[in-house]
Amino acid sequence: MVTDHDGKVYTYGPGPEGMDERGPIRIRLNSRKASHHIARYPQVGAGEAYMWGWLDIEEPHDIRDMVLFVTMNARRLGDRPLQARGPLRMAAQKLLAKVDSINLRSKARKNAEHTYNLTRRLYELFLDEDRQYTMGYYRDVDASLEQAQLDKKAHIAAKMNIKPGMKVLDIGCGWGGLAMYLNKHYDCEVLGVALAPDQIAFCKERAAAAGVADKVKFELMDYRDVEGQFDRISSVGLLEHVGTPHYPLFFQHTARLLKPDGVMFSHCCGRTGPPGSTDAWTRKYIFPGGYIPALSELVTQSEQAGWQVMDVEAMRFHYSYTLEEWYNRTVMHREEIVDLYDEQFYRMWLYYLAGAEQSFRHGTMVNWQLVYVKDRAAIPMTRDFMHEESARLRDSDTPPTWHLAEAAE
Repeated sequence: MVTDHDGKVYTYGPGPEGMDERGPIRIRLNSRKASHHIARYPQVGAGEAYMWGWLDIEEPHDIRDMVLFVTMNARRLGDRPLQARGPLRMAAQKLLAKVDSINLRSKARKNAEHTYNLTRRLYELFLDEDRQYTMGYYRDVDASLEQAQLDKKAHIAAKMNIKPGMKVLDIGCGWGGLAMYLNKHYDCEVLGVALAPDQIAFCKERAAAAGVADKVKFELMDYRDVEGQFDRISSVGLLEHVGTPHYPLFFQHTARLLKPDGVMFSHCCGRTGPPGSTDAWTRKYIFPGGYIPALSELVTQSEQAGWQVMDVEAMRFHYSYTLEEWYNRTVMHREEIVDLYDEQFYRMWLYYLAGAEQSFRHGTMVNWQLVYVKDRAAIPMTRDFMHEESARLRDSDTPPTWHLAEAAE
């Protein structure tokens, strides 16, 4: 049900039998510009109309309900998502996306700061305590976010087949959670690199507080500038920011950094179909320079650099549960987020989380986990070692409670 800016009401859908128990989703257009903007700019119009307050969703529903409802029905009807109309406009969008994915050093740092250098407090409000800003691994869909993120780290570590004392490079180390986890369980040396200054500052603070700064080091550095030799390399949520034009260099450089009998692990968002392009709204507001790769791109580009792919896993719905929890925690802390930024930022963040969730719940997005080697004797014969090690790690850890949620109760 849509109420236009002039008060006229339009009803769509099959009627009561098509509603949920809360009734129809009621959309209110607060500006006469809203419908024209949405129609004229299909890739960014709806998100901007919501951000700017031109469009509201009336209670008891919210923007997440609307986004999931629209995409669920689009999937049922076999429709494609809203996109630029006409071959010329579509070609222009694809060209702009390709240009945007060229991430030279200065641009890569600027993009990283745009995405990850936001106020520390923002991430504390919606992430788990370890600040894992990637998919949680839901062995049980009713698990807490904290448990899912702990299980994710166990799943990753098990695949890397790390031995005590090894040297590990963590490219795109985020807030240092994986690096700290690997050091805790394997007493290995870890170098984490990233391009967001506040992330690296936070990482160094937590390593110092834990008394492991001599073995877990973090540097504000482009991965292209890393030198040395490592037994293991991990990249979690990194390839989405590399840019397809730079895939050859990424695989060539990491091949130089890894020892002959080493293992490289990669975890990234991915698309189940052929290569595509990043939508305009995400490029503009959330991940400038970002691109979600197809499996074919990850495999063919790595093969050309001499890598062998030894293991591939597609994580289908895990991120949708993660994003749902991030959304709920964001809503829980609306007032503080608005105070940190403003109402427009808060609405932008909600729209981003809801849109990302629908991509993994109703769309074609997954998470890819790949294990690369240069020598296929680098890992055991069967995948049993992954399951056994993951179980051992899970038995040794207890997830922390989320203190912010407890304080809100």
